[in-house]
Amino acid sequence: MKSLVLILVLVIFYLVGIVGLTSSWREDFLPLSFMNLMISFVVLLIALKNHSLRFYSFVFAGFSIGMIAEWLGVHTGLLFGNYVYGNNLGPLWYGVPLIIGINWVMLTIISGSIAERLKIHWFFKAVIGTFLMLLLDLLIEPIAIQSDYWTWSGDIPFSNFVGWFLIAFVIQLVYFSMKLAEQNKVATVLYFLQIVFFLILNIVL
Repeated sequence: MKSLVLILVLVIFYLVGIVGLTSSWREDFLPLSFMNLMISFVVLLIALKNHSLRFYSFVFAGFSIGMIAEWLGVHTGLLFGNYVYGNNLGPLWYGVPLIIGINWVMLTIISGSIAERLKIHWFFKAVIGTFLMLLLDLLIEPIAIQSDYWTWSGDIPFSNFVGWFLIAFVIQLVYFSMKLAEQNKVATVLYFLQIVFFLILNIVL
């Protein structure tokens, strides 16, 4: 029952987001992107069974890896290429929105929930989870540019996807090696909600 309620909350928020971002209210909705991601993360945490110290150690580690990688990207061009963050993702830490670090963790968990369903070694689950994260990034990039989440100095470089894959893989390896992945309905639905959300925005915008 709890899972159904949480899934309903997510579906409502993502439907509202689609309507808002494809309507004349788009400019009013864009600054709420931070809130949408934060609510998604909180709902995900509520849905998860594991709330051990080890799990929150991973959350801290994943957040830190993501933020450091993004800091390097923004200030040096390493890993991803030359880009800067805009004004629609909430508070920034040295040019990097704090929600981005949280998003790295969230995407790892929801991708991992799908990979965990496979009867293979945890290392290969981490590989599958990484490819699932990369698929999301491919859908997010065009929308991010249009929405002032971040902008590139030119076209999106191939190095962005390579860097994204590498960082995602590192965080996935940490996640699976700590045996934290769980088959969670809410996490799985959240992954596919994000796929549908960005797919629709790519078609409509």
